[in-house]
Amino acid sequence: MCVMNRRLLFTAVLGIIVTLAAGACSPLSARAGWKAGIARRVITPEKGVWLAGYGSKRAPEGKLHDLWMKALALEDEQDRRVVLITSDFQGVPKSMSDRVFPRLNKRFGLERAAVLFTFSHNHCGPRLGDDLVDYYPVDEAQVALVAEYTDRMVERTVELVGAALADLEPAMLAQGSGRATFAVNRRNNVEAEVPALLAAGTPLAGPVDHDVPVLRVARDDGKIVAILFGYACHPTTLSFTMWCGDYPGFAQLELEKKYPGATAMFVNTCGGDQNPLPRRSVELCQSYGHRLAAAVDEALEQPLAEVSPGVRAAFAYVELPYLNTISRGELLTAADGDNAIQQRWARRLLEKLAAGETFEASYPYPIHAWQLGDQMLVIGMGAETVVDYALRFKREYGPGTWVCGYADDMIAYIPSRRVWEEGGYEGGWRLYEYGRPALRWSGEVEDRIAATVDKLVEQVRAE
Repeated sequence: MCVMNRRLLFTAVLGIIVTLAAGACSPLSARAGWKAGIARRVITPEKGVWLAGYGSKRAPEGKLHDLWMKALALEDEQDRRVVLITSDFQGVPKSMSDRVFPRLNKRFGLERAAVLFTFSHNHCGPRLGDDLVDYYPVDEAQVALVAEYTDRMVERTVELVGAALADLEPAMLAQGSGRATFAVNRRNNVEAEVPALLAAGTPLAGPVDHDVPVLRVARDDGKIVAILFGYACHPTTLSFTMWCGDYPGFAQLELEKKYPGATAMFVNTCGGDQNPLPRRSVELCQSYGHRLAAAVDEALEQPLAEVSPGVRAAFAYVELPYLNTISRGELLTAADGDNAIQQRWARRLLEKLAAGETFEASYPYPIHAWQLGDQMLVIGMGAETVVDYALRFKREYGPGTWVCGYADDMIAYIPSRRVWEEGGYEGGWRLYEYGRPALRWSGEVEDRIAATVDKLVEQVRAE
């Protein structure tokens, strides 16, 4: 071999070595393996769908800011995919999500375990399908508007997920945690007394979860493209008739302004018995949004724990039994009572009985477990879980555990055993508000949920 050829060969080999070494030293490419895709769509109704929640007719009169549905798609080195959907809905009913999941499977090959459809439980968002169907006065025009809007949201959700999957590009995931203290246990503190207690520095009563879990998603060049964060608290600062994402909406807007190009996404962790107190003013709502955004920002400014590539997902339904299924006699009594919501519920169920239907003795409760790398466990749970669930599962499964309520199906309040024994609004006789054919859950619901969560966590951690 001539000298010139040897020199050319040496130069080429040296160039390859330098290139490989540079890649090995790069903080992102060295730990590549994740792909992430993000998509977002406006879901603010264009027609007069009523605002959801509070048991009354609330026709929209404008907006403070738009409502959003957003999706984060993740793919690991083995092409395993999961998609997290966040939204400003008050509640997604099973009748809607059960239309979404098969479409996602057919169009994109996503199994049920791979899609977690969360909603913030925002009470300044729109009605959907038959969620809280007996909550509102009967209005045929409104029924048609809600059905039309729900149909459109089914299609928009499928399109949104497709856009997130089409956006998949190399990314790095890292997680941390901040803290925000405005959530108050509403079962253990009288709302009217909270401002004076706070002013006096008197500790408030009852369990809370003031952690703000944060997941940062960045591209190879270090640019942040998504910020996922959670908090355990009802988005019920406001109760008026303007479209608004409540405090999570303001928090997301603030974060997206500070981190241009990033999509901020909120999940309600387990806030079923937590309220933002005091409340009922836009100024307070903006303040809570700012405090939550500051907690997220605090986490982002600290060293974050990288989430190694790899995703395992598991899903199951567990049957939650009712204490007693409602009888025809009880329905007849309720139908003649003075509670308007209970009247509508009883009359609707009496029509079902007259048509020959029977009532199930339990309800299928959806539970997810995702293991992301070795560092992050996501537990997704349906409906309005109380804070005890988050505190329990974080204690049992350790650091990096996210416990998300308000996923897949807005069923009812899901009490822990403690809350069930105490009774009260979240643990008492109010299942009729959610249209269930019973007044109360059996006292064993926490045990059933915990046993199923444990099996799913064992499954995703065993692979």
